[in-house]
Amino acid sequence: MRITVDAERCVGSGMCVLTVGEVFDQRQGDGKAIVLRPEPPVETRDAVREAVDLCPAAAIFLSTDRRH
Repeated sequence: MRITVDAERCVGSGMCVLTVGEVFDQRQGDGKAIVLRPEPPVETRDAVREAVDLCPAAAIFLSTDRRH
């Protein structure tokens, strides 16, 4: 699993950080989401999927690499 955030779409609600703070953070100036761990640990993947579902701007994207 690989995570990306579209900063143009992000509205800085912080739902991703509240849901899985070890993977996401927010920029100081504008509060937009940043990804701390683009390839999150297995144990956080369910929470990452929840963060994707909770994002009001649909700014978080997941991709999978079938080689892993």
